Amino acid sequence: MPDSLPLDIPDNELTGTPGQLDWAKLIRPRVAAEFDRVAAAFHAVAATQTGVRRADTLAVIAILQEKRVEVLAHRAAGYYIRDWRELNDQVRRIIADDPAYQAIQTGRKRA
Repeated sequence: MPDSLPLDIPDNELTGTPGQLDWAKLIRPRVAAEFDRVAAAFHAVAATQTGVRRADTLAVIAILQEKRVEVLAHRAAGYYIRDWRELNDQVRRIIADDPAYQAIQTGRKRA
């Protein structure tokens, strides 16, 4: 897995009040780190798998990276404050709501 991916937009391109910008600049690196943490966990699982299971896990990692880019592309500082101030299970929920992930899960149930 590559080292942490860069934040997708520079902090100076965020929009909001000065206070929102300061807060978002603190939150965004934590969000990026959370995506990296989850990706590392999936990579560790994939390393122990073979065949279809490994392919499915690698597909989930690709979905995760797409979601990371989407989240970190938001320019509104308020988005990070509202949706990411407290890191709970947001990354898991974002993945679980993805149609491609749901298709993987459906395929596993049929196998």
